[in-house]
Amino acid sequence: MLKKIRGTLMMTCECVRMSMDNIRGNKVRSFLTLLGIMIGVTAVIALISTVNAVSGSLASSFQSMGVGTLTVSVAGNNLKSGLTSEDLEQITDLDEIVGLTPSVNVSVSSVSYGSKIVTDLTVSGRNAYYFILNRDMVLQGRTLKFFDDDSATSVCLISQDAVDAFFAGINPLGEVIYVGGLPFTVVGRYEEDTGGGISSIFSGSPDILIPYTTALRMNGTDIITSFIVYIADGYSSDAAETALSDLLDKIFEYEDDTFTITSMETVENTMETMLGMMSSLLAGIASIALVVGGIGIMNMMLTTVTERTVEIGLKKALGAMPWQIRLQFLIESFMLSMLGGLLGVAAGVGLSMILCNVLGASFTFSGSAVALGVGFSAAVGIIFGYAPARKASKLNPIDALRSV
Repeated sequence: MLKKIRGTLMMTCECVRMSMDNIRGNKVRSFLTLLGIMIGVTAVIALISTVNAVSGSLASSFQSMGVGTLTVSVAGNNLKSGLTSEDLEQITDLDEIVGLTPSVNVSVSSVSYGSKIVTDLTVSGRNAYYFILNRDMVLQGRTLKFFDDDSATSVCLISQDAVDAFFAGINPLGEVIYVGGLPFTVVGRYEEDTGGGISSIFSGSPDILIPYTTALRMNGTDIITSFIVYIADGYSSDAAETALSDLLDKIFEYEDDTFTITSMETVENTMETMLGMMSSLLAGIASIALVVGGIGIMNMMLTTVTERTVEIGLKKALGAMPWQIRLQFLIESFMLSMLGGLLGVAAGVGLSMILCNVLGASFTFSGSAVALGVGFSAAVGIIFGYAPARKASKLNPIDALRSV
């Protein structure tokens, strides 16, 4: 038994050696054949690794922008189109909620300073609590205060875009700008909103922030339809969402479709699902190149069988079994495919690193993507090499030797 195993191993090693000799003997043809496998594996690894890296970066961004927050959009009903300040007080009284900040967008035709007029700056109302939770966003001057909310003062904070538009080389603090024709004193400068939750992700960051009560007055209403709530420590997002939903149902007398609550976890899960589907789709498309490469391997191996008919006939005449001939050609096909796969792994990892650097994502080595690429390569080599190997094993040695 041991002698038989040793003989099989020796024969396998000899098949490997002969396969390598044949691959080296046809360098150009072998390279062009394995190129399809290489391209397919490169595409699979690069796409999956890059999508995974982008997914991880997006998840980190979502967590930094919306941990412990819920965004509420109010559609209202025929009797109550939105929430009042009294309704907001009821929400802040919930144990699960530590505070909230309204988001009141103001539509203005222009913003001006002196002779300069800009028509594309956005204006939004916030409250003092918003800046308590986002102190680091104020780069110069002060934040909005609670007395600004209570008195609806005409003060504002401006972003860098507004500074560039009006105050290049000038200290903006204390200057007066006209927002929709109304004077506002600049009391601070802030960086673009990165901590305001989901609303800032999809609607962007405003260029000018004013007290939300002032924004309501400019809109001629006291109704609030959008706000962000901050979850108290020790409470989960689900618990806070349930408590908030129950209160809003009570406020709107349990009428359906009067409000929508969105948590960052919901957005993140949706994004992960979409990226997962995209990754699978891209991997499937890239796998087509592997199939094309497999067809190339089959074509080369069929050609090889034809060219080596005499060799096959001699081996059979000397006592080689059909399974031994089949094994030799299968090993050659497998090695050719694996060479392409290994080159594809190296190229795929390198390409993924380049793409991640361009996209600003943090590259993470994906062992699963590499295993998938290598596994595909092995499967392609065996599957597409079987038919030529079977053809070689079934050659009649007498017919094969006639061509000598």
